Amino acid sequence: MVNVAEKKPLVQINKISKSFPGVQALDGVDFKVFGGETVALLGENGAGKSTLMKILSGVYHPDSGEVIVDGQKIVHESVQKAQELGISIIYQEFNLTPNQSVSANIFLGREPRQKGFLGKLGFVDRQFALNETQALLKRVGARFSPEAKIRQLSVAEQQMVEIAKSLATKSKVIIMDEPTSALGKEDVKVLFEIIRNLKSQGLGIIFITHRMEEVFEIADRIVVLRDGKFVKEMKVEETETNELIMLMVGRKLDRESFQRKTSQLNNVALEVKNLNRGDKLKDINFSVKRGEIFGIAGLVGAGRTETARAIFGADRIDSGEIWVHGQKVNIGSPVDAVRAGLALVPESRQVQGLVIKQSIERNILLPNLKALAQAKIVNLKAVRTLVGNYINKLKIRTPSAQQQVMNLSGGNQQKVVIAKWLASNPKVLILDEPTRGIDVGAKAEIYAIMHVLAEEGIAIIMISSELPEVLLMSDRIMVMYEGRVTGILSRKEATQENIMAYASGQSSYQQMENNQ
Repeated sequence: MVNVAEKKPLVQINKISKSFPGVQALDGVDFKVFGGETVALLGENGAGKSTLMKILSGVYHPDSGEVIVDGQKIVHESVQKAQELGISIIYQEFNLTPNQSVSANIFLGREPRQKGFLGKLGFVDRQFALNETQALLKRVGARFSPEAKIRQLSVAEQQMVEIAKSLATKSKVIIMDEPTSALGKEDVKVLFEIIRNLKSQGLGIIFITHRMEEVFEIADRIVVLRDGKFVKEMKVEETETNELIMLMVGRKLDRESFQRKTSQLNNVALEVKNLNRGDKLKDINFSVKRGEIFGIAGLVGAGRTETARAIFGADRIDSGEIWVHGQKVNIGSPVDAVRAGLALVPESRQVQGLVIKQSIERNILLPNLKALAQAKIVNLKAVRTLVGNYINKLKIRTPSAQQQVMNLSGGNQQKVVIAKWLASNPKVLILDEPTRGIDVGAKAEIYAIMHVLAEEGIAIIMISSELPEVLLMSDRIMVMYEGRVTGILSRKEATQENIMAYASGQSSYQQMENNQ
């Protein structure tokens, strides 16, 4: 880590404030970044992270305070001015043109001109652009051609192009907003190696993420914001996850705080017997009780999502039985599943769970049209009452029910999907990766919702790739490996070590009968 006592910061922000109509987005925030370090900027949605970075990158002007770059106080007039000062930002959604080459994207809007008369006529020096692009790609460890089309590249490779584009503008500070959200584990390793390489070249990196494990792997320093205010700055080696969560959300979030009485769990809500589907699912057997949170864990390809889709009728099964509240049900489609009292919040909320360009009201209404219609005419009063109730119950942050869901945060989008299915009065609620892509504060709210629903008697199946989350929330945990159930563990038996042993096929399945 850079020795901050011996260096001046590349960027220093002093007492920055910014308000919008009815909202104080930032209130006297201090922030700095040095060359050769990675600063993790943490906070819940609405903490002020994006506003602060937009001020730094020239998108917004502050109401008060100052921004100092290389020791000189500056006023950003535009994003272009910020780039000239060496500050660039890579957003979660890439800003690339898919049908153009890597080289064309890197020099888009500032194409190098040929020398002499041809340059005056506007002719681009394509060979210079290709050579410069090749050198930039080498700096980020990319192995694809400068002439490759963006659409031909993987997500990780497109991110490399974004980083190379930042370097092409002589950036001193690069802001990375949720850079790992769409990356697999191997791609994250590549990105972190790029970040370490950029640090060694003297660049400052501002890293925004909701994944705590990434903070401890890549960051040198941490700055926490909450409700638009600066909370604390600390070195990574001097803190731990629980402290960070406390600073971000203002409350404790651990396994003990989510402990529930399970002695009242009774009556089987869902029973799955000998479920088979090709080579994806092999003799799946388990049951879930009313009021129970039943976790499903396993590595990628273990069959967790496939199990959920098979139960919900999204995928046809070859054989097996599904029983709901003691009655055998025939589920050949999601429509049959909903009629039987099942609901599925899918893994990808934006692709499978929502119509993102429609309003909150319409999204909640979609699977419940029949129940809210009289003589095939939708009862608007009933719709607005129902939607309003769920907005209040789930604390969906929105100015109105008519707000398009695409304008909501990830956590609030997930609440809309949950509200949509709760409106169907399910007996069993299946949640596939319920907190993927949302910050720690929104996670706590989703967890609280799950506990309330369980206390109301709904059986909940939660699939999650995050072992701490599975351990935190589950009354029992079913572990899968290569399409089979390898173990069902009680809350007392469940540890990360035990789960990983079953998930990697190292432990054989034992005592299922007793645990069910």
